[in-house]
Amino acid sequence: MTPQLQQAIRLLQLSTIELQLEIQQALESNMMLELDEGGEAEQPEPYTDLDKPREEEEEVVAAPEIPDDIPEELPVDSAWEDIYDGSVSGGQDSSNDIPVFENQRSEDGSLRNHLLWQLNLTQLGEKDRLIAIAIIDALDDDGYLGAGIADIRESVKNELDIEADEVDAILHLVQAMDPPGVAARDLRECLLLQLAQCDPGTPWLGQARELVANHLQLLAAHDFTQLQRRLKVSQDDLQHIIALIQNMNPRPAAHIQETRTEYIVPDVYVRKERGAWKVELNTDSFPRLKINTDYASMIRRADTSADNVSLRNHLQEARWFIKSLQSRNETLLRVATCIVERQRAFLEYGEEAMKPLILHDIAGALGLHESTISRVTTRKYMHTPRGIFELKYFFSSHVATDQGDACSSTAIRAFIKKFIGEESRRKPLSDNKIAEMLSRQGILVARRTIAKYRETLAIPPSNERKRLV
Repeated sequence: MTPQLQQAIRLLQLSTIELQLEIQQALESNMMLELDEGGEAEQPEPYTDLDKPREEEEEVVAAPEIPDDIPEELPVDSAWEDIYDGSVSGGQDSSNDIPVFENQRSEDGSLRNHLLWQLNLTQLGEKDRLIAIAIIDALDDDGYLGAGIADIRESVKNELDIEADEVDAILHLVQAMDPPGVAARDLRECLLLQLAQCDPGTPWLGQARELVANHLQLLAAHDFTQLQRRLKVSQDDLQHIIALIQNMNPRPAAHIQETRTEYIVPDVYVRKERGAWKVELNTDSFPRLKINTDYASMIRRADTSADNVSLRNHLQEARWFIKSLQSRNETLLRVATCIVERQRAFLEYGEEAMKPLILHDIAGALGLHESTISRVTTRKYMHTPRGIFELKYFFSSHVATDQGDACSSTAIRAFIKKFIGEESRRKPLSDNKIAEMLSRQGILVARRTIAKYRETLAIPPSNERKRLV
């Protein structure tokens, strides 16, 4: 492959964020490239023939002769710091002096620091403090203690000679900290720790403790009849007891652990205008580039000096880079337009109307290779009236219907989600029942296929979806 083709393929598979970094690096390394800040960005034609060779641009005309008596160092009235502040722009408006604090990481948001802060407020000896730190270090992201008492003793044996009772006493101290339920060794202990911190006057608190302590497996199996018999309560009372338990947090530290918001920048916008769907590139996600005419005018045709050859090489690389960007944008727009044409029913009616589509279909329609379609649809996003989707979302396998047509697997998952959302909580639908309901609509799906799709939707089986009301 030629260097130009290799560069075009590499740019094609980059995400929007990666492409912005690539453009920034090209601007910093190639003097011939500069930002084109004038005018609106032009939309490439959706069906431009990308394989057609482009005509080479005319060679740059030599600039007027530059006098030879220019001194090596010229006086300037500005310093480097006046122009470059040493920071990299992150897309923030330069006219706005307010700093952006969003997405900046802070160590104060971790569970460990949250517990150590509480530990510093506790009057403990040096030995007990070391044990508490060892316990805190053994907690996972959800706040559970993943190590046993023996493991904690082993981790501090080089510094302390302690007994298991000492570790257990400090463990109870850590478990009394915020958030409630932290440092529990299993779900049962986590729920009991949280129930222990409830107001003693809370209704059904005693029965909730008994249920969690002795009958948690029955609750997990949704065996409500046996729970009523064991707790000696009515169905309405059991409903209140379960509601109290469900108010507890099975992942006590999940809201404390630091999470970083990841923003999705759409590459393509899709909207409906006058009854027709229109596809446009998001030109705001990457800057427009052009050749720096000042440096290009320094090139002389007959000059073979090292400086002139370097300028020519930079100019050629700049042209290749701009053409590769244009090729990427044209290919992305062509593929997005073809996807919208094939999935127009989804845009009109939703997931249940999704059509089966594979990479080969788009590749054949556009005359491109499947690998090209795979690259251009990976980590590229489309903004539609129904939300933002990765381009790969619109591709799915097909399932046969009794009418000889095909139904998309995405549509089948949408039907499954709809059926389960409308089911009776007392008598949830089994996988066989869902298969029968789909067959009435002409979609032939086996029970094991329903189970596979249901699992991909993170929907539990029917026995775990059963509720009292």
